[in-house]
Amino acid sequence: MTSPLKIAVYGAAGRMGQRITALVHADPDLTVFAAVDAFAAGKDAGEVAGIGHIGVPVTAQMPDENPDAVIDFSVPDALAPLAQLCAERKIPLVAATTGLEDEQKEQVLKAAESTALLWAPNMSVAVNLTMKLVREGVRAVKDLPDGVDMEVIERHHRFKEDAPSGTALRFGEIIAGEMGLTEHVHGRSGRPGQRPRNEIGYHALRTGDNVGEHTIVFGMMGETIDVTVKGHSRDSYAYGALAAAKFLAGKPAGSYTMDDVLGF
Repeated sequence: MTSPLKIAVYGAAGRMGQRITALVHADPDLTVFAAVDAFAAGKDAGEVAGIGHIGVPVTAQMPDENPDAVIDFSVPDALAPLAQLCAERKIPLVAATTGLEDEQKEQVLKAAESTALLWAPNMSVAVNLTMKLVREGVRAVKDLPDGVDMEVIERHHRFKEDAPSGTALRFGEIIAGEMGLTEHVHGRSGRPGQRPRNEIGYHALRTGDNVGEHTIVFGMMGETIDVTVKGHSRDSYAYGALAAAKFLAGKPAGSYTMDDVLGF
């Protein structure tokens, strides 16, 4: 019988970290090896996650012994140092933290030179399938005689600190890559004039406890296509992260994607 993979949950006291802890503990193929979060250091990880005592104390730093993989849902200032540590110790890293500055992004991506890295703005199966559908849709309509206007609308809970979401920006990267668009506009006000043909517009809504909703608008003359994906609970992101950790454990150094995990 194969031993469960040892998972370290980084950002264990956060909303996503709590769900990761709970679902790792419930998965027979995984075990909560470590839970890292300075804000809850000394507490039991299971009690922090609301599932009762599991005998794993939350620590402020990564343990000395290596886990099989780290799952990170923390904050931008924490991810870059974590990526460097994982690179030095050859620990596979699954990261979903967004809102990083360019220098921080470079530090995270550099880790792939030394260890297996999967850094994705969204690990939901439905979201990643929607990204594939949007890519195919853009390829189909990008050369229409009258053109197509692409807009990205996203909704998240009032507590989210970055905007637009990392997922919205990833949708924009996919669209821009297929259509050769160069202008990324975040909201509009005043009199910006007619919409340029080389533009993608982003619109961020922050409402209540919305866990995540993205709509990609294909605006054409006389008709519109809206492609919408909605998250009903944080578990959709957590299950994707668990699948990513299972995939990444034991992989050689390199940069991997959710497409690799899902076989797209």
